[in-house]
Amino acid sequence: MSVSEILPTAGALAPISLMLAAAGLARVGAVPTDWLWRGLQVLSWTALLCAGVSVWLGPDALPLPVGLQATTLGLVLGVLVQLLGTVIGAFSARYLQGEPGQRRYVASLAIVLAAVQLLLVADHWVVLVAAWAAVGAALQPLLCFYPDRAFAQLAAHKKRIADRVADGLLLCAAALAWLEVGSGSLSALWAHIDREGLSVALQCSAVALVLAVVLRTALLPVHGWLIQVMEAPTPVSALLHAGVVNLGGFVLIRFAPLLEAAPLARTLLLVFGLSTAVLAGMVMLTRVSIKVRLAWSTVAQMGFMVAECALGLYQLAALHLIGHSLYKAHAFLTASSVVRQTRWQDLLGRADIRPASLAAAPLLTVGTVLALSWLSGLEAWPWWWSVVLGLAWAPLLWLPKAAPDSPSCAAQSAAGLLMVTGLTGAALLLHMLPLGLADAPQQASGVAALLVLAALYLGLV
Repeated sequence: MSVSEILPTAGALAPISLMLAAAGLARVGAVPTDWLWRGLQVLSWTALLCAGVSVWLGPDALPLPVGLQATTLGLVLGVLVQLLGTVIGAFSARYLQGEPGQRRYVASLAIVLAAVQLLLVADHWVVLVAAWAAVGAALQPLLCFYPDRAFAQLAAHKKRIADRVADGLLLCAAALAWLEVGSGSLSALWAHIDREGLSVALQCSAVALVLAVVLRTALLPVHGWLIQVMEAPTPVSALLHAGVVNLGGFVLIRFAPLLEAAPLARTLLLVFGLSTAVLAGMVMLTRVSIKVRLAWSTVAQMGFMVAECALGLYQLAALHLIGHSLYKAHAFLTASSVVRQTRWQDLLGRADIRPASLAAAPLLTVGTVLALSWLSGLEAWPWWWSVVLGLAWAPLLWLPKAAPDSPSCAAQSAAGLLMVTGLTGAALLLHMLPLGLADAPQQASGVAALLVLAALYLGLV
């Protein structure tokens, strides 16, 4: 290998290696925490720049090491991870001021972010499994930051067991695929599937992968640890819910060629996803604690995201992943203001909803979504997903019973329809983002999902 080939490879590996080395120095207290954090930010952006060059100028411009491949979606999520990591790090500095063990906290946080960045560019089973395992191992000290909170310690232990089982399933999936394809490269796996289809071994590999994702994303019935770990520091909760559990969605999108050819794995994914979305969404409405309610919300959103992947709506799943990460990070970091807002609403009282609006709202919202999709000329998603979106936005048109000083029904309905129109337009525009994904809608599964989510709407009513 010539010097011109060695230097780009070393340059691509250096940010991750230096990040881990700096995190190790912080663990033993050799580097001031604020210096370390600024250095890690520079190194992370350098890694993203290397990946961006390989995406936009071609792999020959800056070849990444064997086993790594930069994709458009991976690069976008890498920027998102870096931004959220910066915000969470700054919030942690204030939140944990005066607490012992801050250096170990920063070290673990840095390793989590580095492992996530590595997973986003993984193109080999070994890299993928190692990066995901490293995320779980580095997250463990953060979840157990307060050693005197026994409930959090028990929940973290449950998560460690779930992670180890998921690692075993991933290794099983990797071994089956490797033996069948003759290589651990994911790119080689896609080429093999495109050329020869799926054998029994690859079908089993897909099922093992799906079960591993179910464990990692805390879907029902293995969701308990995510609910019980709420005693961890608030910035750790934000990191967990806004980033770590979302990795399951990214992995499913990455393995889209495998899922599309594996009907059994896709069916399992749809069953787990829909049942989680419905049950967790209903349970969330009964929780009193803000952080516990947000945790149940994450479980429901993960089920919804997984269902989107099972239905072949990968672009929507990617947009959902990005939106959920931003929303959940903001929700956890501003949990105190949510408490104040909830108390203020309780003081004002909650008005009853007009029964007529419960029936009329879905008709208006579904009609609006279908009309805008048709007028735009964009075939962004199938008709049944337009109905799902309409049902999701129908509560915007629920009208409270009139009070003496309340706006008229016409004004409230117009405001609600305006919001639905804006949301639909934003969804159509965002669906045009060049993330390098190709949807493969599953018509029969989509209709079944529509019926289940319609039942969820009736449950909300």
